[in-house]
Amino acid sequence: MDPDAVKSTLSNLAFGNVIAAAARDIQKEMVAKDKAQAAPASHDEVDLDELMDLSVQQKEVEKREVLKRQGHGEYREVIEGDFLGEVTGSEKVICHFYHREFYRCKIMDKHLKALAPVYVGTKFIKLDAENAPFFVAKLAIKTLPCVILFKKGIAVDRLVGFQDLGSKDDFSTRALENILKMKGIHKKYLSVLDIFFVMTNVLTTKNKLKG
Repeated sequence: MDPDAVKSTLSNLAFGNVIAAAARDIQKEMVAKDKAQAAPASHDEVDLDELMDLSVQQKEVEKREVLKRQGHGEYREVIEGDFLGEVTGSEKVICHFYHREFYRCKIMDKHLKALAPVYVGTKFIKLDAENAPFFVAKLAIKTLPCVILFKKGIAVDRLVGFQDLGSKDDFSTRALENILKMKGIHKKYLSVLDIFFVMTNVLTTKNKLKG
């Protein structure tokens, strides 16, 4: 296993735990403050809308971390033996059936790798078609690259070659993104930068409560 990938995963999990703990501290401090002061001064008050927004953001962060533990957030290669578990283990999965010597498969790889960290709600994987004859036959794959969208383990749509991309090699990642969105790619989750801002908001709110 890649040491850098393990380090990154542990770092992300720790960061998510820090955010959750900080949010819990805010709730505890609010309860304590309410008991101590029946009518707090105006400068000590916390905007309830801000607090509710913070709660929603915290849940988004927690959901993102759960999905990452399930293999979301990165573009991974899987083997045929693990394929069924991968596509049934998440609500939405995008799988690229590829051939390692096909130039267009490498182009598709590049774009899917860019989208995977953005759309954490969808799992992005790839499978070497040459080493997965059973599923290639089962899914009637005739042309590569072939990108299949799964929902709850069922193949619901697919991209065959570059037909939907103008049949050109120089399409943009945004063009592929737009097509996948129309086909049901899952919503975006908070990015690493978003998480940083959530953490900043948590600490700011804690400071307000402390007065």
